[in-house]
Amino acid sequence: MTTPVSADVTGVVVARIRPRTAAAAAGLTRGDRVLAINGHRLRDAIDFQFHAGEPELELRVERDGTLLTLPLERRGADLGVELEPPRAGEIATCANKCVFCFIHQLPKGMRRSLYVKDDDFRLSFLHGNYITLTDLDEAAFERIIEQHLSPLYVSVHATDPQLRHTLLGRPRVSAEILPRLERLAKAGIRMHAQIVLCPGWNDGPQLERTVFDLAPLHPKVATTAIVPVGLTRHRERLPALRSLTADEAQALIATVEGWQHRWLAELGSRFVFPADEIYLLAGRPLPPARAYEGFPVVEDGIGLVRRFEDGFARALARRPPPAVRGPVTLVTGEMFGPRLRVLLAGAGLDRHGVRVAAVPNDFFGHAIGVAGLLTGQDVRRHLATQPELGRAVLVPAVAVRDVDGVFLDDLTAADLARDLGVGVRVVEPSPTALLRALGRV
Repeated sequence: MTTPVSADVTGVVVARIRPRTAAAAAGLTRGDRVLAINGHRLRDAIDFQFHAGEPELELRVERDGTLLTLPLERRGADLGVELEPPRAGEIATCANKCVFCFIHQLPKGMRRSLYVKDDDFRLSFLHGNYITLTDLDEAAFERIIEQHLSPLYVSVHATDPQLRHTLLGRPRVSAEILPRLERLAKAGIRMHAQIVLCPGWNDGPQLERTVFDLAPLHPKVATTAIVPVGLTRHRERLPALRSLTADEAQALIATVEGWQHRWLAELGSRFVFPADEIYLLAGRPLPPARAYEGFPVVEDGIGLVRRFEDGFARALARRPPPAVRGPVTLVTGEMFGPRLRVLLAGAGLDRHGVRVAAVPNDFFGHAIGVAGLLTGQDVRRHLATQPELGRAVLVPAVAVRDVDGVFLDDLTAADLARDLGVGVRVVEPSPTALLRALGRV
């Protein structure tokens, strides 16, 4: 059935339909705007998920200015639909001015999307983005509870109301976090808390207070991640902050391990987890995989290195190292570079000319050592100083925006290949993908 569409449509837009799925059988195509499911109007992807759980669906769809009604019958949990992300103007932005905000530390002249500060509970539920809860109005609270949007990822930083208010840049609304967490916990919403650790601000007794205030909310506050503040060299007219020192990192790990021992006995969970960066800075061994309790916040840098290294060992146990034909250069950040060299040497891949280029971050500053914040110009500058790059350069996908290989500074993998005179390939950051790529060079 078709009818003309009105000009005030909302809904969600289909980005891709996977073949041989229920959505494909129903006739959905890329570019369709799904306006309603079983009579329920859709505001966003969350409404789509919430109302698409029935075995039989009636989709109200706008296609090329015309309204269609498409019946859809489920064939399992996955409908086969990928939706377009919300546009910048549709995202709830952050009104806070956190003293450590990374976006405030970006230089001018980068692409506009990098300066968007989201504080949107929908992106927290859908993608694991951290939100402060300070701008959450009553309607948003009610929707989270009604649709049981769980888990959410919450930037706590401190439970002391005055300190948190200061850390968040003294917002106009109350920054008190515990009543908000308690309300969500009472409603059955599972949460993961984050503390961005700023030495001299929310460490020491304040950190202890925060952790011990959050622990009684377990298991609804499932984990608390401690991540070190990231500081770029572009901090003009911003509050004075400093990075964690190696000695402080060692002391912090010792303290947290004591807390973990206590919480494991009392709560059945270690509850609080330092970021990998803290262990690397301290020069301490990473905990075994079991200590990460299923890696629930690995995307926050909690157990990412352990999971990669264990996955590398498992991949080699399944099949021998690939036969690499000639020198290859692997790009990574300065933080993971030494550990990647050890992995390659243990597999004998260094003897086949597989080399690690641990790229210093001149763009943001040398305090930033992760691969995900490398720019194309820094990679290009560093590789240009190397005596030989070999047959190919492999760049981790975390350093680029999408499959086209666009870095944060808008240089592309193709730009690097042209300037360096060698093929540049973007590789997913998994052991299997890396070893497969090495075998194909």
